[in-house]
Amino acid sequence: MHALVRFLAFFALAFVAACGPEASAPEQGPAIWRVQRGELDGWIFGTIHVLPKGVAWQTRAMKGIIGEADRLVLEAADLQNPQKTLALFEQMGRSPGLPPLEARVPPADRDALERIVAGGGTSTQALAGYESWAAAMLLSAATQQSLHISQDHGVEPALIAAFKAADKPIGGLETVERQFAAFDTLPEASQRRLLVQTVHEAKNMRALYDRILSAWMKGDMAAIAKEDQIGEQPDPLVEEAVLIARNRDWVKAIEPMTGRPFIAVGAGHLTGPDNLVDLLKARGFAVKRVQ
Repeated sequence: MHALVRFLAFFALAFVAACGPEASAPEQGPAIWRVQRGELDGWIFGTIHVLPKGVAWQTRAMKGIIGEADRLVLEAADLQNPQKTLALFEQMGRSPGLPPLEARVPPADRDALERIVAGGGTSTQALAGYESWAAAMLLSAATQQSLHISQDHGVEPALIAAFKAADKPIGGLETVERQFAAFDTLPEASQRRLLVQTVHEAKNMRALYDRILSAWMKGDMAAIAKEDQIGEQPDPLVEEAVLIARNRDWVKAIEPMTGRPFIAVGAGHLTGPDNLVDLLKARGFAVKRVQ
């Protein structure tokens, strides 16, 4: 997938805040799979982490599934603690003695970099203390502001609110620290490529985000997968660390599960090579699309 959509969504996921679910119920909605093996009979739902205000995405069928589920399982167990998340980001994302941010992108991209940071109300000097992966996330957040989309209106806050209201437990497949570590352990060359891609894709982000949102709302995973093949492709090391390795880890986390979990992960993890659905099928799970 385009770097900016993937990492903007990842960043927003890590800084989620609680809000209530939308009241209206569309007839067609995002993709959900039933996943079964042994004593596990649950669901996997592909989320989008940032949304405009007022988007109705919970269908009647989805609300029924949420009612049947005995717990919510998010990507990260500690999403409900934004203070911890911010502290981890600052701890893992900063390093002393880094080169200026503008020196980490080619000269031809520096004007675009300046426009992004100015549009986000910051400066390259303010971001200079962040490692290149963290700076890319902050640039994504700056772009997010211009699109008028927010993690506050994303899927995870609504799910958290619904399961809390039903007094059902909420867990995760990993920790926020593990999420950040996927970026923090990348070699600097890969981090800089991510940073440059983020700058390149900011210009056309509106159209790209609208296409992703439209496909997600219809559960059109083929259209989402098609976006993976458009534009600059991620560094293979980034793809392995941020998507594929985490998918493999999530399979290990799901294997011992029992009961009726509602597992919500970013839709980008459910398309492409070594996606979570295919990996679960390879481990003997019955996985069937139900929405």
